[in-house]
Amino acid sequence: MEIRVENVIKEFSRYPALDNVSLGVRSGELIALLGPSGSGKTTLLRLIAGLENPTAGRIFFGEEDASQKTVQERNVGFVFQAYALFRNMTVLENVSFGLKVRPRATRPPKSEIRRRALELLDLVQLNGLEKRYPQQLSGGQRQRVALARALAIEPRVLLLDEPFGALDAQVRKELRKWLREIHDRTGHTTVFVTHDQEEALELADRLVVMSRGKIEQVGTPDEVYDKPNSPFVFDFIGESSALPVTVQGGEVWLGDRALGLRAEGTAPGSYRLYFRPHDVDLVDDGPALVGVVAGARRVAGLRRVELEIGGDGARAEIDLPHDHPAGERTRIAFRPRLWSLFPA
Repeated sequence: MEIRVENVIKEFSRYPALDNVSLGVRSGELIALLGPSGSGKTTLLRLIAGLENPTAGRIFFGEEDASQKTVQERNVGFVFQAYALFRNMTVLENVSFGLKVRPRATRPPKSEIRRRALELLDLVQLNGLEKRYPQQLSGGQRQRVALARALAIEPRVLLLDEPFGALDAQVRKELRKWLREIHDRTGHTTVFVTHDQEEALELADRLVVMSRGKIEQVGTPDEVYDKPNSPFVFDFIGESSALPVTVQGGEVWLGDRALGLRAEGTAPGSYRLYFRPHDVDLVDDGPALVGVVAGARRVAGLRRVELEIGGDGARAEIDLPHDHPAGERTRIAFRPRLWSLFPA
């Protein structure tokens, strides 16, 4: 099922939670809405679900205008962060619930409901636990039940709101891989909200990065990570450093030092140079950025050092091998391998 959001505005007491947002979600795609708190990502998800109506604009499911349709009419499956399972129902009853409450005309027979529920429990790797109650399950198991319940109604669209937010790091990692496998097997059009960059980069076919009710960038994980289109995206996705530079004669300068970075076609003026700590090369001679080590910390298998660069208090971080001999006040010369310029 293809989803199309066209020029949607959503206001709460005249506060624009979404400001003229347009987005297309392809059929069978798994797309992540990513952004800080207050960026509008959950509001957009609720509008797609039918839990909120837009102040202006329209939402299409395929060629059908679904803007004023209810959740039931849209036939969406919804998975919340807090599971929202019925505590007085068994796992099997929770998964079966959406089918049991259908209108009589569309309600499957009891035997078919049970067969489908057991099949889904097998899909989410919970077979044998159908007689347990939610309080007898771990957090990760409860979230699997919630997903099975959402899939039981055969939704046109699957929506997930911070589905792993209440789980610890190791369980989150395991469930991310599992959710991607489930998606690839079922092929549902899936939209999920997260503020976890690693989660979005690992899971999604495309990312939608949001800020202050607007979409900043849409692209594949590689496109958004390697080619951020704004300082906000560069700062929000992954780690980055930014330094004040100028462009003169098609070359990037820091103060009176040329950095060996060509910027042909870029107008002369003041800019900020953005790069990631791991996207740098150490150099022994020639034009380069030169910094003095002000601090260091271990980051997994690397050593991340903070460098003082120039005399105006500018600082940047770069990654070195964990056994690099650089100590405090050591001078290090480097050049960014991947970098971007944005007007100061």
